[in-house]
Amino acid sequence: MKKFLSLFLAFFAWQCCNAQEGIPVYLDYLTDNYYLIHPSMAGAANCGKIRGTVRQQWFDQQNAPNLQTLNFNTAVGENSGIGAIIFNDQNGYHSQTGGYLSYAYHLKIGGIYNTLNQISFGTNVGMVQSRLDETEFDSRIFDPEIAGVVLSDSYFNVDIGMSYLVKEFYAHFTVKNVLFQNRGLYSEGFESANQRRYIASVGYVFAPSESSWQFEPSLLYQLTDLTSEQFMDFNGKAYYDLNDNNQLFLGLSYRQSF
Repeated sequence: MKKFLSLFLAFFAWQCCNAQEGIPVYLDYLTDNYYLIHPSMAGAANCGKIRGTVRQQWFDQQNAPNLQTLNFNTAVGENSGIGAIIFNDQNGYHSQTGGYLSYAYHLKIGGIYNTLNQISFGTNVGMVQSRLDETEFDSRIFDPEIAGVVLSDSYFNVDIGMSYLVKEFYAHFTVKNVLFQNRGLYSEGFESANQRRYIASVGYVFAPSESSWQFEPSLLYQLTDLTSEQFMDFNGKAYYDLNDNNQLFLGLSYRQSF
């Protein structure tokens, strides 16, 4: 199994930090972690994987956005994969903690021996607890809507997705939060039961023969159904084989919101 040393540079044209249902999409998936956003990738590799994320924004700001994730996925049998994700996400007075269990089915659809040509279908089933901490609000300002306590509510939802991998090309499409759930903590008086998100990504790995270098351009697009918010990531990675067991990769990503 190869060991990886990575360096990533990220540029953001504009990125919102609104509270959302489920794991926010940052750049975690670029560190060999597409399973974090696409359930159809559970068990797609030739080995089990454990991945962790710790993300902190604006170190000089109290209650700044921060995210921690831990996930595991592995193949089970010839055509199946399973996985699990737990995460904690905080943004100001809002926070959410949750977990997902995943199952994926991988179908070989042709090609010769050792030539990848596979379509995969996957689903996440998860529970998320959202919290709103009102204990630090100024109690001298009367507002009948502010209770001055920690409010919480839990929500169940499902993600579905599919992937297609053929040789060095890959494409993924996932629908997050398929079910319309009434989030009592945020939904009162608003038509916000729809937390559905659509995520699509494509990429290709260029591997010149007799070269220690590989290059991987990719794109990711996300659309939030309720608010029509959209963004696209333009990514590029370069891999260099130091030897048979060690690999260095460098990356560059630019995010454009619409």
